[in-house]
Amino acid sequence: MFSTSRSVRRALLTTLAATLGTAAVVTPIATAAPGHQSAEPRPTVVLVHGAWADSAGWDGVVKRLQADGYKVTAPANPLRGLASDSAYLAAYLKTIPGPVVLVGHSYGGAVVTNAATQSSNVKALVYVAGFALDKGESGNEMFAKFPGSHLSDDPAAPVPTALNAVPFPQADGTTGVDLYIKPDKFRDVFLSNRLTAPTAASLAATQRPISAQAAGDPSGTPAWKTIPSWYLVPSKDHVIPPAAERYMAERAGSHTIEIDAPHAVHVSNPGVVTGLVERAASQVG
Repeated sequence: MFSTSRSVRRALLTTLAATLGTAAVVTPIATAAPGHQSAEPRPTVVLVHGAWADSAGWDGVVKRLQADGYKVTAPANPLRGLASDSAYLAAYLKTIPGPVVLVGHSYGGAVVTNAATQSSNVKALVYVAGFALDKGESGNEMFAKFPGSHLSDDPAAPVPTALNAVPFPQADGTTGVDLYIKPDKFRDVFLSNRLTAPTAASLAATQRPISAQAAGDPSGTPAWKTIPSWYLVPSKDHVIPPAAERYMAERAGSHTIEIDAPHAVHVSNPGVVTGLVERAASQVG
């Protein structure tokens, strides 16, 4: 064993402390990225599906976001009523620490519009062919205001002609009505014939229905009035007319892009959707 005098040991300790202190100061500066201004964590991306789909529809977007280092979650949307669905999502958002980029597709857009007003951690909204409704407005009103949806070829029909109405018992004993896209209409309505027939048949078989009540419920105070938003308009949308989407995007003051794609643009063009979400996330700080 080597022995050292007290004075030598003291000198060694002094030198070591000075070295560690210098390293503690220098290391963050040396490793910081050029132009780095904030140590804020990256936002969590929350993806909310709409009618006739489920969270699996976001698969291509989820994989890309995760590969780019984002935390991502895609909770189930009950599709039972706008107020209750929004309250469900708002409660879910409260379990997520840090900032959130909230993304809604189709009817999911209406849900995020309402849930975000109850969630202080939502810093950006992204509408993917989604309903950016104003207070008191419903999805059905948008369809009436902007005709052209392939959901029905008879405006007077009690049920849109591309949909099947299926009754179900509700908790209060009354009967509700679920709406499914007819299997032979699914590829045209939801996918604008852009995906293969076998893929369309599989998606039609696994679709999640929306209740007629949810489709007609009026919206509350919209979060897009106070939270910055981004909007993707698919120009070949056969569910929500593109004219309605452009109208809602402009009214919300959204940063808008438009591409040649169907209503299910998150399925057909996940890379474009990912790019828009990341653009919104880059503005959160």
